[in-house]
Amino acid sequence: MDDNVKENALSVLESWILSNNSVILDNFHEIQTSGIEITEEWKKLYEFWLSLKQDLSNSCIDDEIEIVKINHDNGSLNEKIIPSGLKRKRKLLRFPTRKKKPTHTKYEDSREKASHIFSWMISNVDVKQFMDEYWEKDFLHVKRNNSQYYKKVLSTVEIDRILRKNYIMFTKNIDITTYINGVRKTHNPEGRAYASTVWDLYSTGASVRFLNPQTYSNPVWKICEGLQDAFGCFVGANVYLTPPGTQGFAPHYDDIEAFVLQLEGKKRWRVYRPRSQAEECALVSSPNLSEEDLEEPDLDVVLEAGDLLYFPRGFIHQANALPDVHSLHITVSSFQNNSWANFLEQAVPAALKIATSENPEFRRGLPLDYLSYMGLVHSDNNDIQKMDLRKLFREKARFLMDFLADMLPLDSAADQMGKKLIHDALPPILSHDERVRTIYNGGEHWEDNDVVNRVEITPDTKIRFLKANIARLIMEEDEIRLYFSTG
Repeated sequence: MDDNVKENALSVLESWILSNNSVILDNFHEIQTSGIEITEEWKKLYEFWLSLKQDLSNSCIDDEIEIVKINHDNGSLNEKIIPSGLKRKRKLLRFPTRKKKPTHTKYEDSREKASHIFSWMISNVDVKQFMDEYWEKDFLHVKRNNSQYYKKVLSTVEIDRILRKNYIMFTKNIDITTYINGVRKTHNPEGRAYASTVWDLYSTGASVRFLNPQTYSNPVWKICEGLQDAFGCFVGANVYLTPPGTQGFAPHYDDIEAFVLQLEGKKRWRVYRPRSQAEECALVSSPNLSEEDLEEPDLDVVLEAGDLLYFPRGFIHQANALPDVHSLHITVSSFQNNSWANFLEQAVPAALKIATSENPEFRRGLPLDYLSYMGLVHSDNNDIQKMDLRKLFREKARFLMDFLADMLPLDSAADQMGKKLIHDALPPILSHDERVRTIYNGGEHWEDNDVVNRVEITPDTKIRFLKANIARLIMEEDEIRLYFSTG
């Protein structure tokens, strides 16, 4: 046969094979259909098809012929390029010997994902070392010498796109700030933050603070949402864009654990350890401080793109962009209102209610004359009789508090903290596999003039939670309630 006859025979043979439910790779992208059983007849046709293609390949000088081999284990194929004479077809064939057995997908626990994200964020420092030596204790500076490390998190170009594509509001989403000659000011216009307005204000030397970038940036959302399972609390973020040679904020300390990721440019940071125990693990942010309130910084460092800086609640800090380049950084924040004090605010009132109902000592009346020896004006009284009465009063209060401690509903308080997390937390990011198994892209749908894929949940149905803290079963007001996040 000459080449034209061979090519026509090959085309006819391919068309017949394709009409019998083999698998097509059109333009090298696989489209799955049902498999077929390989018979002796098929093997002979396959060998004939290969021989035709091999004969054609001998007439090609610089092109390679595509060869397809049967793999009896998984139906995979070895691919090469179709010779130029056949490129108009551009079809690759596969002959699976049997249908694949269904496989069970191994899902990664959301806490494992959170651990991976956290390890990536503080990379160069072991997680255990970080928790033992730095968490809530001291600052940490990670110098990477890799300006691309956080490149995919966010950029100034992306901020410009967000401003143009979304209805961003001043004060709600964007703050415009300056810190000049020791005076901190906010310069927010009213209404929408149009990109041109924001960049005009930036050009005058004002800093831009983006208050909730996770709402508009998927990479930031992924980081914050993922870390919620690492910290067991809401994780948020602010983004700060500072013009060269300026500072946007006064020295202050915050009520968050702060992870500063330098995205672009450079910024000089000065960090000060707490000045007293009252500032350690602060539950409330400080007012603006002045230079007169500070001594020499405990850390004075320039962050470059790719670097990380961590400091705990109560650590005073201030930062300014260098004269020759702007600065863009994101502060990932956690552990706001997530202290033992916040936990006991839930537990102690409930414990008092329980103790009062169970122990009559809590319901007994106060001493008739306790106001005559208790109170501020009596705290330094040296009268022996009143001092004895004060001692008895304290002992009674201590006895009641000891009983109260035994009544603390720790599980109930934990449930209330979990309920708050569900309310505050960012919704989960679903993978494609998760989406097709949820209400977002799974379940019942319309097909062939009928509703198909109905799924009935029974007591034996196995359910997988998308996230570790996505639902909470709570006893409230003498009834069981299920709180959950709908995304």
